[in-house]
Amino acid sequence: MSLIQACVTAATTLLAVLIGGWLTVRTQDRLWRRDQERQWRDIRLNAYTDFIGAVREYVAFILNPAARITVVPRPRDPGDLMPFFDDVGSRYRERLESTKTALRLVAGRPEVVSVSAELVRQARLLAAARADSGVEALQADRFDALWEAERRFIETARADLGLPSAFVS
Repeated sequence: MSLIQACVTAATTLLAVLIGGWLTVRTQDRLWRRDQERQWRDIRLNAYTDFIGAVREYVAFILNPAARITVVPRPRDPGDLMPFFDDVGSRYRERLESTKTALRLVAGRPEVVSVSAELVRQARLLAAARADSGVEALQADRFDALWEAERRFIETARADLGLPSAFVS
């Protein structure tokens, strides 16, 4: 075996080791990224699910005939009435606010934050309407606006999670 053959063999072996190492690093990086994406998707799904649950609990409290709700005008835009609850209702408001903040921390798209804010606004408007009257006097358009805001939130959240539309057009 000549010196040239030994050099070619060594260079070929070294090149194969380098290519193999590079491919291994790329594969590991791809797997790590996929795992990170999966973890963030699960985190977002949990945050979105908790938020919807908190909205539903808030609305259920509003619809409770025994709920005591007062309202004051909001000092800033959009100028809506701001509902305040007794000690029992404060728990629902606090849960809604904390899940809204958690959602903002992990949302994958800015649209998720804006549609979640609209859903909270519609829930607050329903609570404000409930403060001035009983449950039976609530107008259907308040509920329509709330459910439309919820539908938009769900659609946006599903798009953020990479899921197909849940609603038939």
